[in-house]
Amino acid sequence: MKPLLLALATMALINAASAQDWAKARLDKSPRHLEWVTIKSGGRDVKCFVGFPEVKTKATAIVLIHEIFGLSDWMRGMVDQFAEAGYIAIAPDFLSGTGPNGGGSDALAPDAVRGKIQGLADTQVMDDVKAAAAYVAKLAASNGKVAVGGFCWGGGKTFNYATTGADFKAGLVFYGSAPKAETMAAIKTPIYGFYGGNDARITAAVPEVTTQMKTAGKAFDPVIYESAGHGFMRAGEDPAATAPNQQARAESWQRIKAILAKL
Repeated sequence: MKPLLLALATMALINAASAQDWAKARLDKSPRHLEWVTIKSGGRDVKCFVGFPEVKTKATAIVLIHEIFGLSDWMRGMVDQFAEAGYIAIAPDFLSGTGPNGGGSDALAPDAVRGKIQGLADTQVMDDVKAAAAYVAKLAASNGKVAVGGFCWGGGKTFNYATTGADFKAGLVFYGSAPKAETMAAIKTPIYGFYGGNDARITAAVPEVTTQMKTAGKAFDPVIYESAGHGFMRAGEDPAATAPNQQARAESWQRIKAILAKL
């Protein structure tokens, strides 16, 4: 693709991801308890969005890692939807403190968010995930079980977090890139992959990743959703969603619930 066309395509993707009035409208109607908290990650303050389920017993928690578009309205909506499904969910804003006046994703223009995220040190991101996992594990409403899941950029970071040897119950990788094969030996948790059939940039690597994980003796369960594109969990919720993206999202939710129910 020519540079100009690539730039235009990238801007269209950013604009589509940031135009999420439908996501905010759904979130504003939520009956569940949703709150902002600030946690410590090393010497940093990390702002996080947390959702609580309406259940009688202590619940499993999940750390959600946002897309390259930052902690958007859609990402906060996913926190609410995991809470609706019966889980405590926490989504850190990995851009906390990088915006004007110490703000995060909400203080940055959509076209600036992507560049900021690409500049984050991986070690810092891993520390933030670890801090969020520790926070939700200790909540009074938590049963101590924690999963981690991420979307696009967050999917790759979820896979990377597993290579740190962190002890968590399951990794849900939504159309994210895989870590280097030599790092897979440190993985302690099963990884569940969610991929679009019409997303060759990521999905074409799935067979090789499957072989690498098998060679390392690690559990990897990928599912490819036919004709779905990259970002189908968000795109499938958009009122203008294509049928394949809608179907992939619906089937993914069924799978998510089945995975988390077994933890």
